[in-house]
Parts: sequence; structure tokens; C-alpha cells
Amino acid sequence: MTLDFGPNEEGYGKAMVVFAHPDDAEWGCSGTASKLVSENWDVTYVVCTDGSKGTANRDISSKQLSKIRQQEQINAGKIIGLTDVIFLGYPDGYLEPSLNLRKDIAREIRKHKPGILICPYPMRSLDGPYQGSGHPDHIAAGEATLSAVFPSARDHLTFPDLLQEGFEPWAVKEVWIVGHPNPDLFIDISSEFEKSVSALLAHKSQMSMNDDEVRQRLIEWKGKTIHNNSNFGFKGRAHGQGMKYAESFKRLKY
Repeated sequence: MTLDFGPNEEGYGKAMVVFAHPDDAEWGCSGTASKLVSENWDVTYVVCTDGSKGTANRDISSKQLSKIRQQEQINAGKIIGLTDVIFLGYPDGYLEPSLNLRKDIAREIRKHKPGILICPYPMRSLDGPYQGSGHPDHIAAGEATLSAVFPSARDHLTFPDLLQEGFEPWAVKEVWIVGHPNPDLFIDISSEFEKSVSALLAHKSQMSMNDDEVRQRLIEWKGKTIHNNSNFGFKGRAHGQGMKYAESFKRLKY
């Protein structure tokens, strides 16, 4: 990876991943998170919602599901080697890019001081294999995160009570956006692919497929093959990149 800042600059060696639900990062960027950890970066996850809605099981309550999914995310984080997992606890399914959410994310940015921050694409895509099906929580998490990065975490006059809590302003160096329709950054996760599969499989409550089917789905998404059948109709992230497996991002430099 070629970064826009060097190892002697503040923020180097620290990364943060902000997403809506437990398991979102495992689908989108856990290979990258694992690769950063393998290169001695401290990586922190920030989960915006409580994960209390993602089930078809009518015999489980939202409170029970939330507890299960939180533990699943902790277990996945241990597989990857995360420094910390933060749960903001907003209700699943109702997330909005509110000032409160922006403030809570800005607080975590100021606290952990990441050089790189990874977050979801903050718009609904109307093209591709899942046209129009972007989860509103993902969109809200992406918008709130980008607004927290700039200007809220950076400017001392924004959310001045964060200063009173002891959190000094912090300027993130780079943001990598998951799910952008035109990515320009491809991370080779070939060495971390199996670990990313294991991390995803930690989210047992979310799996309608068996382990082999989950692994095959990740191979299709993050490999180098073009899929033209009606179920997919897309190319794997590593296609044309000279990599076996890859994760892709839109890169923003600040």
C-alpha cells in the first residue's frame, strides 16, 4: 500500500473501520483490516447499530439478538486481531445521519486518532447485481462518518463539549470507502483471505448458507473471475488487478 503520509507522521499505524451492523465489515473489508494488523497497525471497529433486527426467527427478541450479534462481532475481531470494538448502540434499521451519530463517531475518531478510516458508500447504487437494495443503515453510517471526518473531528469549535471531555481535534489522513461503484484502490488480501472467511463465519446468527457456501460467495466477490449468471452478473474485486483476492475502495485524501 502506498499511503499519502509516512511512518513518522501522526496517525500512521492506526486505522478505524466504521460500519452499521455487526458482520458488515466482515463482508466488505475484513481482509484489509487483517492485512493492516499483520503489518502492525492498530485497527479499531466502530459499530453504529445494535444489530437487533437482522433475523427471520420469530422466537428471538431484539434484545437477545443484539447480545448474540455483539458477541459474534467481538469473536470475529479476535480472529482478525483488532485493538478494540466499539458499539454505539443505535437501533438497528432506524439509523439516520443525525448530529448525535456524527458526534459519537467524531468522538471515537478523536479518541483513537486513525490515519486511515474505512466506511460505507453513503449513497444508494441503482446499478449492479443488487440494484437499489442498499441498506439505509449503511448509507446513514457512511454519510455520518464522512461528516465526522470533515469537519467535525478536525475543528475544535464543532462539538465543543468533546473538548471538555478531553478529546482534542484530529485530522484523518485518508478515507477508504467500501462499495463505491468506481473504486480506485485495490488491496491484495490473498494472504489474509482465509482469516477473513473465518471472521465472517463467526457471525453464525446471520448465516443462511453453510460454511462452504459462505466461502464460495467470498471467493466470487473478492476473487478475479467475471460472473455473468443471473444471480451475480459482476466481476470479482481482484479481476484485472494481478491479485488472487482483493478488496476495493474509493480513496479520499485529506
